[in-house]
Amino acid sequence: MGEQRSHRVTRKDVAREAGTSVAVVSYVINNGPRPVAETTRQRVLAAIKTLGYRPNGIARALVSGVTQTYGLVVPNISNPFISSLAHALQQEALTNGRVLLLGDASDDQLRELEIIHKLLRRQVDGLLYYSVDRHPHLELIQSSNTPCVMLEHVAPELNISSVCVDERAAACQATQHLIEHGYQEIAIICGPLDMLNTQDRLNGWRDALQQAGLEASDEWIFPTAYTRAGGYDVTRYMLQKHRPRAIFATNEMQAFGCLRALAEQNIAVPDEMALVCFNATEASHYCVPSLTAVCQPVSRLAKTAISLLQEWDGEIRCCEFAFELRIGESCGCAVKKDTK
Repeated sequence: MGEQRSHRVTRKDVAREAGTSVAVVSYVINNGPRPVAETTRQRVLAAIKTLGYRPNGIARALVSGVTQTYGLVVPNISNPFISSLAHALQQEALTNGRVLLLGDASDDQLRELEIIHKLLRRQVDGLLYYSVDRHPHLELIQSSNTPCVMLEHVAPELNISSVCVDERAAACQATQHLIEHGYQEIAIICGPLDMLNTQDRLNGWRDALQQAGLEASDEWIFPTAYTRAGGYDVTRYMLQKHRPRAIFATNEMQAFGCLRALAEQNIAVPDEMALVCFNATEASHYCVPSLTAVCQPVSRLAKTAISLLQEWDGEIRCCEFAFELRIGESCGCAVKKDTK
């Protein structure tokens, strides 16, 4: 027993230890298809424990055609919203007996393509896909006949299942909230202008201003990377050009960078400049001031996405969920303090 084994323990080893056949060992491990006497079953289980045998999942997958794994492709796991979504998907997958293989594209479409190829070669049972931009690799996925659920809005003509919120409507509501406070000069810190999600959020900002009879001037549009550094740098640049009364930041990291830049200039939020943001996580609640922000129902998105893969029947389903504008201190609303 003290010897170090130099080879992987096989079912043949277990059968020899238990004094039975390899077929009987398979029946015990797979709980069938033939019954095994209880005394024999206990001998096999004892041999498995003694030898430290672990079933070969790859071999089982080749026989069954099921790998018990899903692939998750995301643009950048360092984004707190993406991290929170990936965490929720992982927990939901485990609850349903699946393991999630994560592929982080690092905002690089070529790397994204490489990840998709590798996941498909591993014959994952399904893909969860949040693209860097414009989901360019759908034909590859569809041609593989691998079930796929997009974690963002996709055009109906692309004929693929998705779970999402209406980002344009969410951006409109966030901007409307600032307008309701009486702010009229409202700037937007957005992502790169050629990105689809930037266009949705930018159009939502425009919708709110136009509905209120306010000008959606290009002078108030400040594109930058979806990062803290992007938010910080573009806010410093903005303050050299214009000084709005309020800002809509189209992601949480941009908002954090914006807060830093405003603090360095001794600009009080919200007294001198109000701020709301998009795609908040729990972190927005704990910064100072706490951020008023659009929140996506991450748990429901994850539960539905995994359920669509678990119950896959080839039918295309697009599930749109309601978002929440969570009120914090940064917009100028009075937030009740917990007195407990």
